[in-house]
Amino acid sequence: MKVLAASTDPVYCRPAAPSALHRGLSCYLQDERDMPFAYLCLKITVTMLPLAVLLFVPALRGAWWWATFGLFFFFSNARYKGPFGLMLHCTSHRVLFKKKHNWLNQYIPWVLAPLFGQTPESYFVHHMGMHHPENNLPDDQSSTMYYQRDSLGGFLRYVSDFLALGAVRLAGYFTRRNKPTLRLRLLRGELLYVGLTAALAFVNLPATLAVFVVPLVLSRVIMMLGNWAQHAFVAADSPDNCYTNSVTCINTSYNHKCWNDGYHISHHLKPALHWTDHPAHFRKNLALYAENEAIVFDGIHFLHIFFFLMGKRYDLLARHFVELRPTPRTETEVTALLRARTQRIGRAAVVVEEGAPSYAAA
Repeated sequence: MKVLAASTDPVYCRPAAPSALHRGLSCYLQDERDMPFAYLCLKITVTMLPLAVLLFVPALRGAWWWATFGLFFFFSNARYKGPFGLMLHCTSHRVLFKKKHNWLNQYIPWVLAPLFGQTPESYFVHHMGMHHPENNLPDDQSSTMYYQRDSLGGFLRYVSDFLALGAVRLAGYFTRRNKPTLRLRLLRGELLYVGLTAALAFVNLPATLAVFVVPLVLSRVIMMLGNWAQHAFVAADSPDNCYTNSVTCINTSYNHKCWNDGYHISHHLKPALHWTDHPAHFRKNLALYAENEAIVFDGIHFLHIFFFLMGKRYDLLARHFVELRPTPRTETEVTALLRARTQRIGRAAVVVEEGAPSYAAA
C-alpha cells in the first residue's frame, strides 16, 4: 500500500514566450489550455493522413506498401492512439474550437477519427448521450456491473457483445429515451463508415483492411478494455455513487500522455471539468474520497489494472493502493475490499432509489 504522495500529474502552465504558431492557434481555440490538442491534430494530419492516402495508391506495392503500412500502424497504435482517443474524449465534453470556427470541430470526428477506427460521432453519442447519464448503471449499454470483473471469460463476453450488438443496442436506447437526434447521428456515422469501407474494399482491399477495418476492431476492443478497468471496482450497495463505481489513477506517465484520464472518479463527478484541473480537484476533495471509500491507485494505470485483474494479482493492486483513511488497513483488508468490488452484481440486486444523492464533490 502507499501513502498519498505529491502529485506529478500535468497541470496547465502557460509558456513564458509563446511561439508564433502558439499565438496563431490561440485565436481559434476556445480554451488556450487545450493547445496540446491543436498540436496533436496537426501532427496526425501531416503523418497519418498522407500515409492512409498513400496506401490506396495502386503503384505502391510489395515491400514499399508494407513499409508504409508499418509506419501507419505505428502512428495509429503506438504513437497516437491513446492521445487521440482521449483528445476525442475531452473535446466531446468541451469543444476545442470557437463557435465561429465550428467547422474545425467537425474535423476531429469526421476526418481524423476514422483513421483510428472511430466511426464519425459514434463516440460522442455513446459517451455523452448514454454513458454519462446512465453512469454504469443498468441502462448503461456498456455497464460492467453484470460481469465478474476479474474474469477473462467475463471480459470476452463483454467485448464480444459490444462488437456484435453495441450499435444496435445504443440505437434502441436512444429510441426508448426519445432521443431521435442522437440516434440519427449514431446511425449516420455507422452507416457512412460501413458504406465507405465496403466501397473502398472494391478499390483496394488490403488498404481498406489496414486503414478502416483493423483500426475499427482494435479501437472498440481497447475502448471496452478501458471502460472495464475504469469501472472494474463497483460497490454493490452503492453502484450509483461515482466514488464507488470508478477508480482514480495518480502519478502515472499515462496521465501525461492521455490528458489526466486516470482521474475517472472526478470525471464522472464533474464531466465538464477541464483535464488540467483534475489533480487539484482530487486534492481538494480528499476527505470525500476517504469518506466514500474510493479506490485510488498510485503509479499504475488502467492497462495495469486490467492485466492484474485478469491474473488475479490482487497483491500487486494492493501494493499500489493509496490509503486515504487515517487508520491504515492491512494488505489483507485492502485485498478483501478490492475483491468485493469486482464481484458480479445480479440485476435483481440493483436498486437505485429515485432522488438518491448525486455524491457530487465540492
